[in-house]
Amino acid sequence: MKIATWNINGVKARLGNLLHWLGESAPDIACLQEIKSVDEQFPRAEIEALGYNVETHGQKGFNGVAILSKLPFDEVNRGLPGDDTDEQARFIEGVFSTDKGALRVVSLYLPNGNPIDDERKFPYKLSWMARLESWAVERLELEEALILAGDYNVIPEAIDARHPENWLGDALFQPQTRQAWRRLVNLGFTEAVRAVTDSGDTYTFWDYQAGAWQKNNGIRIDHLLLSPEAANRFSSADIEKHVRAWEKPSDHVPVAIELDVKAA
Repeated sequence: MKIATWNINGVKARLGNLLHWLGESAPDIACLQEIKSVDEQFPRAEIEALGYNVETHGQKGFNGVAILSKLPFDEVNRGLPGDDTDEQARFIEGVFSTDKGALRVVSLYLPNGNPIDDERKFPYKLSWMARLESWAVERLELEEALILAGDYNVIPEAIDARHPENWLGDALFQPQTRQAWRRLVNLGFTEAVRAVTDSGDTYTFWDYQAGAWQKNNGIRIDHLLLSPEAANRFSSADIEKHVRAWEKPSDHVPVAIELDVKAA
């Protein structure tokens, strides 16, 4: 089973690219972030025509997440628990039946957090990460295959940036951000890409500015975390870098993994 994550950076602006990618890459489950669409206006019909079931958690103009699945959804949960006042659409969980038992897949879009001296934005990022950690503790107790896939807005290590010195003042690379990331991973998750390679030059995002793509001035901020039960079935991970060279691209590219499971 192939499971992928992609920050699409506006589903309506990139619909052609999305449909082409779904046909080319053919993930069984695709997690999208920054769909920038309310649920009612998401281009569901075009995607369903390719054989996908579609569940979204959107909002107007920014944020928004979705899961596209060739498997039927057994359960869908929207919104990260822990703060009833949080209206930002950044979290959706789908549950599926496989021949190895339940599979839980989350599409998540963590807050950016910049600028770090803003009294709301960086604290919101850290509190969101703390809520995610608390949620993950509870989910791991189920001892099911769980995958947390998405745009984490976290550069885990210096090797994950072409020029780490340029990110020292950025929320994505702050010590508190990276510590929160490590606390989450250390709950028992396997970080898919780093499970297959420890090399540099392994990026998932290139800014639109200053020729970042042409200079390969990238960072790695899109991640898939696997619970022990998912990691036991994990076989490969791949960054589909070529998608960044398409016309009117997202500034992120898809990241995909293969699991040794089949639909029930």
